[in-house]
Amino acid sequence: MKVFESILTLQEEISSLKKNKSIGFIPTMGALHKGHLSLIKRAQEENDLVVVSIFVNPTQFDNKEDLDKYPITIDSDLDLLKKVKCDIVFIPSVKEIYSKDIQSQSFDFGGIAHEMEGKFRDGHFDGVGTIVKRLFEIVKPGKGYFGEKDFQQLQIIKKLVEIENLPIEIVGCEIFREKDGLAMSSRNTRLTPEYRKAAPFIYKTLKKAKKKFGTKNAVKVTKWVEKKFEKHPLLKLEYFVIANEKDLKTVIKKEKNQHYRAFLAVFAGEIRLIDNIGL
Repeated sequence: MKVFESILTLQEEISSLKKNKSIGFIPTMGALHKGHLSLIKRAQEENDLVVVSIFVNPTQFDNKEDLDKYPITIDSDLDLLKKVKCDIVFIPSVKEIYSKDIQSQSFDFGGIAHEMEGKFRDGHFDGVGTIVKRLFEIVKPGKGYFGEKDFQQLQIIKKLVEIENLPIEIVGCEIFREKDGLAMSSRNTRLTPEYRKAAPFIYKTLKKAKKKFGTKNAVKVTKWVEKKFEKHPLLKLEYFVIANEKDLKTVIKKEKNQHYRAFLAVFAGEIRLIDNIGL
């Protein structure tokens, strides 16, 4: 495993190795967990070389306090990546990525950017698009791997590739969960024991909502979920939405041959958790 902090030396290494070899790329913000490792495993199965980046991107945080508190665990991250035999790790500084101008590019992602997370996190997806485009231009992978826990982000990145005409296949990978059902997230490490114990309620509620969606309409299921969280002593629901997977529009009436998904965001104290489930 080779580690690079400079764009130039990374690109020189990739150029020397490439020679008709396929590259799989997983961009991360570090604080790696088994969910990230599952993406790496998938990439290793489908590519000759696997590149992982670790970069906490300042332009996708609408809350500076959340950025300041984001867990930084470089040493343990590198240990994990070495164990799973990752080929190349890229750990750039903010200056290396953005030079002097730490600003987001503005993108037209269409309606999908204005649903759910877009309503609550101003500028978030422009920040995501900016860093992912930059990393794609640096690494030049054939495939990029992203988890479905951030399903809206996954759709945004697919749209990014389309509007920027990038020659990259985006691969969505299933949500990796703890044994108790909690979706794995770097933010889980910040949960207090009390909130960590309560957090599996999120996935349990999603599973029950999925079952109810088989016989009830979206409005009734949404109201049921909202009432369940109103009664919960610790977890505060920010939103629950049932949407069409393709355009992420909120479902008013179910139609045949459509794929739907339930999305939610929940506050466990000051920690914001998101999750979703296919219906």
